[in-house]
Amino acid sequence: MKRITYILLTVILCFTELSAQQLPQYTQYMFNDFVVNPAIAGIHDYYQIRTNHRFQWVGLVDPPMTNSIAFYGPHARHNMGYGGYIYSDVTGPTSRTGITGSYGYNIELTREIRLSMGLSGSILQYRVDGTQLNPRDPSDEVLQNVISTTYMPDAGVGLYFYSDYFYAGFSAAQLLNNKIQIFENRDGLNRLKTHFYLTGAYRFDINRDWMVEPSVIVKGTAPKEFGFDITARVEWQKMAWGALSYRFHEAVAILLGYSYDETLYFGYAYDIGITELRKYNTGTHELMIGYRFNDIK
Repeated sequence: MKRITYILLTVILCFTELSAQQLPQYTQYMFNDFVVNPAIAGIHDYYQIRTNHRFQWVGLVDPPMTNSIAFYGPHARHNMGYGGYIYSDVTGPTSRTGITGSYGYNIELTREIRLSMGLSGSILQYRVDGTQLNPRDPSDEVLQNVISTTYMPDAGVGLYFYSDYFYAGFSAAQLLNNKIQIFENRDGLNRLKTHFYLTGAYRFDINRDWMVEPSVIVKGTAPKEFGFDITARVEWQKMAWGALSYRFHEAVAILLGYSYDETLYFGYAYDIGITELRKYNTGTHELMIGYRFNDIK
């Protein structure tokens, strides 16, 4: 029976692998691009803080919940930047926490287009809290008193082409393909997969007040699992925006946001599921808060 329990725990911990997602996903990816691509560090003239809070499948028992905070910006004199972020992803008795530091260096390709190249290094923690389990077999009651934690390093890379009107990026995470071991049983081994991201957007200025920006993110694990989000966002006077988004075979979403003096940012997204799971939850809520510091370049 213990063997079965260990296997079940592995399935729970790596549940998102079955849908090509071992890493947190964000509906507001266009405002959270640094946690997807380390090359974002240093492309702006200012430092900023971005936080995201995602409450997935509200109404289910112990649904996934993700929180992240990122801080990044440029070197004052050179074409490079630094930053880091922390995220926590919790689903019932399982959780994962990551601390990541990133470095980016950008160069001029033309008078209007630049290329940024980034590297990141991470420390990951995977944890199973046996005190939250309720085994039916008395022989497994020992698991209720065990909290298993494992740590591992990781790395990522990214490229990012950008101008005032468009961007296109490619990044890869979990390059080291580490194994996760639950408790001390070898049956609890599972390998992290390398995740790839392609992002892109183009900004259309309709007039002095209105802007339209279609964007896309393609994500997955090569060669057989992938998904994508397509979003159309409308912005008014660089202050308020609204958007509609579609996640392939998973959900549609409504996004709303507000910027105070291009310094303080608030964003909200509501995901409406389009799978059979929608019958058992009331949707997903995601909140974004950001703050932009003064220009240093």
